[in-house]
Amino acid sequence: MIGSPDSQALSRYHALYESYLARNAKPEMHKGLDRIASRAIMRAKERKANLRWLTAQAKLADALAPEIKNHSEAALDDAVLRIREVFVRGRQDDQTVRRATALVREVARRETGEEAYVVQLVGALALYHGRVIEMLTGEGKTLTGSIAAPLIAWQRRHLHVFTVTDYLAARDAHSRACIYNRCGVSVGAIQQEQPPAERFPIYARNIVYGTPKQITADFLRDQIRIGKASSAWAWRQQLAMMGQDAVQSGAGPMVPGLRAALVDEADAVLIDEGVVPLIIARSRREDEMADIYMQAGVIADKLDEGPDFSLDRLKRQADLKRRGKHRCEQMFEQLSDPIWSATRRAEELVRQALVARYCYIKGQHYEIVDGQVVIVDEYTGRFLPDRNWEHGLHQSVEAKEGVEINADRETLARLSFQRFFRSYAFLSGMTGTIADSKGELESVYSRPVTVVPTNRPVIREQWPTRVFRKEESKWDAVVESISAIHAEGRPMLIGTRSIAASELLSSRLEARGLTHRVLNANFDDEEAQLIAEAGRAGVITVATNMAGRGTDIKPDQESLDAGGLHVMLTEMHTAQRIDRQFIGRSGRQGDPGSAQIFVSLEDELITHHAPEIGAILKRIAASEELRSTRAVRALLREAQHRAERRARRNRAGVLRQDDWIDKNLPGG
Repeated sequence: MIGSPDSQALSRYHALYESYLARNAKPEMHKGLDRIASRAIMRAKERKANLRWLTAQAKLADALAPEIKNHSEAALDDAVLRIREVFVRGRQDDQTVRRATALVREVARRETGEEAYVVQLVGALALYHGRVIEMLTGEGKTLTGSIAAPLIAWQRRHLHVFTVTDYLAARDAHSRACIYNRCGVSVGAIQQEQPPAERFPIYARNIVYGTPKQITADFLRDQIRIGKASSAWAWRQQLAMMGQDAVQSGAGPMVPGLRAALVDEADAVLIDEGVVPLIIARSRREDEMADIYMQAGVIADKLDEGPDFSLDRLKRQADLKRRGKHRCEQMFEQLSDPIWSATRRAEELVRQALVARYCYIKGQHYEIVDGQVVIVDEYTGRFLPDRNWEHGLHQSVEAKEGVEINADRETLARLSFQRFFRSYAFLSGMTGTIADSKGELESVYSRPVTVVPTNRPVIREQWPTRVFRKEESKWDAVVESISAIHAEGRPMLIGTRSIAASELLSSRLEARGLTHRVLNANFDDEEAQLIAEAGRAGVITVATNMAGRGTDIKPDQESLDAGGLHVMLTEMHTAQRIDRQFIGRSGRQGDPGSAQIFVSLEDELITHHAPEIGAILKRIAASEELRSTRAVRALLREAQHRAERRARRNRAGVLRQDDWIDKNLPGG
């Protein structure tokens, strides 16, 4: 039996500790390490103790079910109303919280037909107490969240529930509305297409669903308007003098404070997206730089990688060498715009054009949609139509693609999601994969992590990872494996890291005569239908990370009899959490299923993050396909560790910047 992440971490620590003691004999150093070890053990014991306490509380709440099920509809409504008043007054104790949990559970059962398991009550109580929970995919996070949400909203008055897409926000707000309404709380969802006049009354409701982008943007717009007054207090005084009509007409703040947040897919929102700045900007003028970006692109095309410039594709940086600078200076002299006579600025434009050409790949980092460059989210595989790269990079990519170059924009306000979520008075969250990052989450957001056990044992089979020297060989093997499993009548979900990869695999399957469906950002309108049908016997679905979060693929009985859903990853991601999310689509709630990962030594994870590991594996390869030994798997995991460490360092840098802003610019 594999130990828990806590026990594994402690075992690794003790091994390193003993090794250190063997090499060092300074008693004072030993005492320091003993203190560190003691704190680590205490934290591990605290997490276990909290889980035991939450489980005990959940079982006591579950014991109330027979009594509450005997309530008539009117009696149940009366009981909910009375206990709601206790929360509103802030007089609740542990006994009241248990009874409220049991009452909301019964409301959910009567309104939706879904009865929460004890482990879901554990999760709901953890959320209510401000924890971030890990519940494996398929364990019912939506129901768990909808039991906790009324309790939080009763106490905090306003709760923002964050989802990764507008579609999920609208879906969950609609499907949970019957529970919330009967619990005496109102609910709404913020959607991208809604004008401000529609958003004001939605934000006034007790529970508001939305994406981080939408709610953060509205909060920033409020700050821009409030900035006209000397302070938030002064703004409230102005509103008081203008009267309630001013608020209703949109003169007041749209978002009524950051009181409480419940974050779905917390690892994606709080960690992966945490350092992304949301920027409110406006066009300065008609773009006078369009020709400049085009000319920089022409110059970049004439330079040769190696003799003229070097590239760091991981950091997305380009450096001109001596020959490259000389060639650039010769080309600058032939251009009439004065900007080319300023050598440092001119070289900066060329370096940016080189980065746009070689480090930003169409079909992976962006797509052309209706003649516009649209960024693709690496973690979700979805389009980000309202986002632009900064400092002229977006314009350089537009010049590269030959589309209309939009004017650079003036930043009015910016805020990282990390800083935004740290502004909430109350924060909790849930996801299927947070245990790997619990240390970072606890240190950045001061939120403890609870790993909720599964209701039924996971029986999904993890097949051995297949490793190939060449990418071409990997794709051949992927198609062969799809063909063989399809013949068994099992449904398959094939994960690709980019739009381009999904379309490449699609063309290979078409050539093989294998009927399939493609789910990527180009076909997002068909997402709900594709997911609904992905569990049918024999269905092959090729998908980007769009299918990795917020999707519930339910195999039909024929599929379960054939072995359940098979998930195939055609490339390892830069974070193990994302691999686990995608694999977690299979084997939900004790269903049968299987998963397998395919890797080539030419994949981005190896070439960008660990090229020397790729070189080692190539040397030990006796054939085109490497044997999946423990050593090979350890080296691949090390490549993933390196990518994760780099991402953590980047996030830590943004955190230091946010802390500096909070310390030195309290009003900013």
